[in-house]
Amino acid sequence: MSIPSLRKLESDLEVNKTTLQNWKKNRPKLYEFIIESYKNKELVKKHLDFMLEQKKTIEEEIDLIKNRV
Repeated sequence: MSIPSLRKLESDLEVNKTTLQNWKKNRPKLYEFIIESYKNKELVKKHLDFMLEQKKTIEEEIDLIKNRV
């Protein structure tokens, strides 16, 4: 889980780099919340990808069993 780049934050939050740096300096809890949100988002995405992979595997197994029967 990596920290998003400043450019990514700028575009997603629609703020400039100076604002982000001010938040980091003057409002550290807000900045940390934003960073943690991105980490959680990345983790959820990984879990969803894994679940989709499992679904595909299960569907393939079901098809194999159907073909045997």
